[in-house]
Amino acid sequence: MDLRQALKQRVLVADGAMGTLLYGNYGISSAFENLNLTHPDTILRVHQAYISAGADIIQTNTYAANRLKLARYDLQDQVTAINQAAVQIAHSARQHADHPVYILGTIGGLAGDTDQEIQRATPAAIASSLTEQLDALLATNQLDGILLETYYALPELLAALRLVKAKTDLPVITNVSMLAPGVLRDGTTFAAAIRQLAKAGADVVGTNCRLGPYYLAQSFEHLAIPENVQLAVYPNSGLPGTDQDGAVVYDGEPSYFEEYAERFRQLGLNIIGGCCGTTPLHTAATVRGLTSRTIIHHRTPTHQPLATPLAPAKGQHPFLAKVATAKTVLVEMDPPRNFDTTKFFKGAQRLKAAGVDGITLSDNSLAEVRIANVTIAAQLKLNYSITPVVHLTTRDHNLIGLQSEIMGLHSLGIDDVLAVTGDPAKLGDFPGATSVSDVRSVELIKLIKQFNSGIGPTGKSLKQASDFRVAGAFNPNAYRTDVSVKSIERKLAYGCDYIITQPVFDLANIYAMADALKASNIHVPVFVGIMPLVSKRNAEFLHHEVHGIRLPKTVRDRMAQAELDGNEREVGLQIAKELIDGVCEVFNGVHIVIPFNRFKTAIELVNYVQQKNLTATH
Repeated sequence: MDLRQALKQRVLVADGAMGTLLYGNYGISSAFENLNLTHPDTILRVHQAYISAGADIIQTNTYAANRLKLARYDLQDQVTAINQAAVQIAHSARQHADHPVYILGTIGGLAGDTDQEIQRATPAAIASSLTEQLDALLATNQLDGILLETYYALPELLAALRLVKAKTDLPVITNVSMLAPGVLRDGTTFAAAIRQLAKAGADVVGTNCRLGPYYLAQSFEHLAIPENVQLAVYPNSGLPGTDQDGAVVYDGEPSYFEEYAERFRQLGLNIIGGCCGTTPLHTAATVRGLTSRTIIHHRTPTHQPLATPLAPAKGQHPFLAKVATAKTVLVEMDPPRNFDTTKFFKGAQRLKAAGVDGITLSDNSLAEVRIANVTIAAQLKLNYSITPVVHLTTRDHNLIGLQSEIMGLHSLGIDDVLAVTGDPAKLGDFPGATSVSDVRSVELIKLIKQFNSGIGPTGKSLKQASDFRVAGAFNPNAYRTDVSVKSIERKLAYGCDYIITQPVFDLANIYAMADALKASNIHVPVFVGIMPLVSKRNAEFLHHEVHGIRLPKTVRDRMAQAELDGNEREVGLQIAKELIDGVCEVFNGVHIVIPFNRFKTAIELVNYVQQKNLTATH
């Protein structure tokens, strides 16, 4: 009897985790899939233990056995050997089973992976990687089906399903992974995902990983799906914790799976297995918990509420509206280093009176500790009616902190954000501090803009849509402008709305940037950074010690002569005005970076930009 026939006749119990079992019970933390070659007996014992516990279905130890993931361990040329060894081990394990056992060739998803190389992989590279692994698995002619599991992105899973269906007639089980019950992280309902996968030809559709039995059972309740769709569930043993050494552990009791086994059957599940943290003891508990193997067809409720993304409540973003037709000026300020904020806010008020269109607030620039810029931004907006643009760095926040910060910004009505990586932590006051690298700045842009749909990163409704406008950073001082432009193109693809550049000290760089953006058909607003020099020493420091900034020799020579003449401030201002003249020939946006929060200098330059608008109207 083949797997399709078996699925029509009885509820089947699948095996549980491989990776967490090897990690927890065997102390193995290397590439688990390579053990198919180096320690086949270990993998064989795991399969045999699940079969002895009563598993009707086992999956090959190939979850991450693709070229992209194996490259982490320099094993990318072992794809075929690793996958085919895995199938052979699974086949050997079932040879002496006392009941029919079906083997699924497992292929895991990539969209949830945090590895930056995998995140950069093109759809073509992902398809090629999957095809190579699939070909290796199918070449063994010993599989009963294919399992596509732990897919966080439905489009990726649908694409994988199409590739598999084009290669084989074997049954295909497709499992999405949810961060919250009943909804995928892009806001697609679990029910909608099941319908799309069934329509695309999946034999069994379901879910695995992330959530335990409680939430996954909840996801199947009141689920509106077509009749005769076969369903699978592979819950984690529960939520993970950490032991005294900081290692991730699961301590969900097998008896809990015994309690849920019959409930899953009553909900219409055809395959009941386990994922992270589960062991053969959980499998045995599932077998004990089933009062029958008779299939109960899933009952579709009469009414099913539809989840629809919320449209953002559009704000005015006045400086972005203005920059389309007139010269517009933003000023960057560093939040205070101490609790005395009087001078800072007095300076901000003077800038407002001078006509500044917005104040951008650095996020601990040069990794030096200052008052949190979100706190300062809230006071500028609420107490002084000044538009703030908050710099948000990936350096200081992991994914949890970033999302919390974004939600906090929206709750304060602060809608303008510059997404940046941030200066390395080792440069600042506390060189022992570490930088966080959960995401890059381009992914931070995408994360921020997702909130505009009213759907959170877990896929759950936020009950309100944000209206963020996100700036991307651009370095016109780079040796290769084409590389910097490619970076902007990626940021625009992720949702970037406008550009704020590093300070520029060379007119040639301004014109080269304008030409490069025009050649690439990039027409978003651009605010070019202008930093007035205050001394020769300041000029030399910026040129030699600040990453991403270079000063022409002519500028440094002028500041050296100014030091001799005793008029450094005046010459620094003149250079800044010359640069503003160049900027205003090709762009409407100027971003003045105040050195040492010298408000008098900033105000003079704001007035200079504003005068250009007055001149243009006469």
